[in-house]
Amino acid sequence: MIQTLQQVSTIAEMRAIVAEAKRQGKKVGIVPTMGYLHQGHLSLVAEAKKTCDLVVMSIFVNPLQFGPNEDFERYPRDLERDRQLAQEGGVDVLFTPSVSEMYPQPIMTTVSVANVSAPLCGKSRPGHFDGVSTVVMKLLQIVQPDFAYFGQKDAQQVAVVTQMVQDLSVPVEIIPCPIVREADGLAMSSRNVYLSAEEREQALVLSRSLQQAQTWIREKALPARIRDGVIAMISEMPLASIDYVEILHYPQLTPVDELESGQTVIVALAVRFGHTRLIDNVIVTV
Repeated sequence: MIQTLQQVSTIAEMRAIVAEAKRQGKKVGIVPTMGYLHQGHLSLVAEAKKTCDLVVMSIFVNPLQFGPNEDFERYPRDLERDRQLAQEGGVDVLFTPSVSEMYPQPIMTTVSVANVSAPLCGKSRPGHFDGVSTVVMKLLQIVQPDFAYFGQKDAQQVAVVTQMVQDLSVPVEIIPCPIVREADGLAMSSRNVYLSAEEREQALVLSRSLQQAQTWIREKALPARIRDGVIAMISEMPLASIDYVEILHYPQLTPVDELESGQTVIVALAVRFGHTRLIDNVIVTV
């Protein structure tokens, strides 16, 4: 039997539900999303349901994390479909605030996390992680969850949010969850819907090149050679335009000169196929 999903769109309603749940001693978890849900999102809900009595999913396309020439206006949205998937996935409360509810006036205060937000997407999308940190902090203040669930597909986001809650003593545990992939290896993303059939076929090189990088890491190849090898594989695809390929310590996101046993490193990449920018990564302990 599918449970009833409660949908609320105001901060006051959301706070009232959580206050009652906490009064009853319930554990609260949040799965923050921008909607257009897929199995990756629902895997976070399944993880939350293992620990939490009340699972809140937020759906909010946050304008603060989009640059001036990015896809805020065309970002895929389908709230009715999302509502159905959230209910089937076992979400208890769907929090769907409007932009005016979250930002009733121009925002004067933002959260900026140094160092971990600087490389990778932070370098190619200036201001992006300030927008992410600010909206996540707002959601944590509104919902006051015990646990917050994030997918490792955006491993830099996980690192940034984890650093933020540590630095600011936010009483929440950040739970990173594994990347969910299509049967052919493509990392699930709401933006995959933009890809043409040919672009999608060529995008499979991302997961293939990361698998190869794992093999090279186990062989303790030089990081510069691994990076060059991944770039060479992706460059064979005529529709691919590389934004970055990097090998860094994780979660510090600092450069790696050579591989040593016991290190945890990330091979992270961002590549455009047509107008669609895809990110993917693999995290390996040497």
